[in-house]
Amino acid sequence: MKQTDQAGILYTAFSYFLWGILPIYWKWLNHVSADEILANRIFWSFWFMLLFLFVSKRWKDFYTYLKTSLTKKKQLFALLLASLLISTNWFIYIWAVNTNQMVEASLGYYINPLVSVLLGVFILKESLSKAQIVSFGLAAVGVLILTISYGEFPWIAIGLAFSFGLYGLAKKMIKVESSIGLTLETMTIAPLSLIYLGYMFKEGTLSLFHVSVGTDLLLMGAGAVTAIPLLFFSRGAQMIPLYMVGFLQYIAPTITLILGIWVYHEAFSFTHLISFMFIWVALTIFTASRVQYARKRKREARLSA
Repeated sequence: MKQTDQAGILYTAFSYFLWGILPIYWKWLNHVSADEILANRIFWSFWFMLLFLFVSKRWKDFYTYLKTSLTKKKQLFALLLASLLISTNWFIYIWAVNTNQMVEASLGYYINPLVSVLLGVFILKESLSKAQIVSFGLAAVGVLILTISYGEFPWIAIGLAFSFGLYGLAKKMIKVESSIGLTLETMTIAPLSLIYLGYMFKEGTLSLFHVSVGTDLLLMGAGAVTAIPLLFFSRGAQMIPLYMVGFLQYIAPTITLILGIWVYHEAFSFTHLISFMFIWVALTIFTASRVQYARKRKREARLSA
């Protein structure tokens, strides 16, 4: 294995590890409402990313992209859409974690790759392989088992999967380096988060600067814990093939699932196990088909060279 591949795997795996243990951070803030955590996360992420761009000397690139994007309506629309979608995703996730529904949240990120492909079929008119069709069928059975058994649609899982999948589509329209992209997205929605924090202050419900120094530091640190995994991911994903990123992406929901069951003692019944098994088999078939396709493309490229 090449040294760049090894470094890429380490960077990418570490980013998914950080995303996997992120629920611990939100649990430390479970005395704060999910909407206030979200507002702080957006606001402090923006300032953290500005600092990062300044330190990494990317400020000029950011300014150049911002200047050109302001003249393009499609870019502005995609940026606004991406900002709203990632904010929705963050809110659902924080709310799920702090209401003891981490198991269902992990389900959302397990099925996200399948949802992303499904969105590609309906929106980008991409075609499905036989393996992908089988994967969708198995995953649908898994979700259906949960729905029938508990008499309630797993909206948290589906909400997380679709909001993140649609966010990925919006990002395809923006086409910008990830650190600049996150800065733009948080900048777009930061004014609204500041207005909301001001409203909470006026109503006397604001936790920031009103509970404890520890709470203040955690809320302000939400910017760093949001940005740091993304920066590791953007570095690592550039060094390794896409199919390898596909393998590694299951680290995060697996850690979240383990935390939910064994650390925070959420319910995980036999029905949960059967449902997750259907989804795990679906993901195994889906990932194997992606690897096979990537190898086939690599062989074809080698022969045509």
